[in-house]
Amino acid sequence: MSSQNYEENKSNASATDHTTPHAEMRSYQESDPLKLPVRPPPPMAYEEGPPPMPPQYQMSYGPPDAQFSQGPDFQSQQAIFITPLQPTKEPDNLIYSLFTLMCCFLPLGIAAFVFSIKTQEANRNGNATAAQKNSKLSRMMAHIAFGFGLVIWTLYITILTLRAKKHSEMIDHVLVNLSTNNP
Repeated sequence: MSSQNYEENKSNASATDHTTPHAEMRSYQESDPLKLPVRPPPPMAYEEGPPPMPPQYQMSYGPPDAQFSQGPDFQSQQAIFITPLQPTKEPDNLIYSLFTLMCCFLPLGIAAFVFSIKTQEANRNGNATAAQKNSKLSRMMAHIAFGFGLVIWTLYITILTLRAKKHSEMIDHVLVNLSTNNP
């Protein structure tokens, strides 16, 4: 920056130092409560340069109006009515699911148990459609697990019986051979 421009700016600054800020130039005007607050006039072109900037936050002088609030604008509270839910009475099949879980077929027993717990929750929340759906699913899963369990237990008992019979025949055969060989 050249010294000549610096000197011109310094002389212009000393001429504008005696001007008052924009906010102090006009007197305080009280607005009518039914009208909007008075806005400052639009900025005008100055030959000497722009006017000094007004302070960023200006204090409000005078009593606050009934319409004018300095805080945030809040809406009035609305009444909220909560109606209690009517619990439903769909069967949850919990004991049947636990039985199939422990004694029959574990994977389907677990699924039946989960759906029976979901049925209980839907019953408590009053959701009749979800309670009916989950009750049907838990009963179906428990029936299938019970059927698989019957088949598996029947096969297991049959195999054990056949092995025991074969084992006893083998022992009888060995005893007969021993008794015939020994006079």
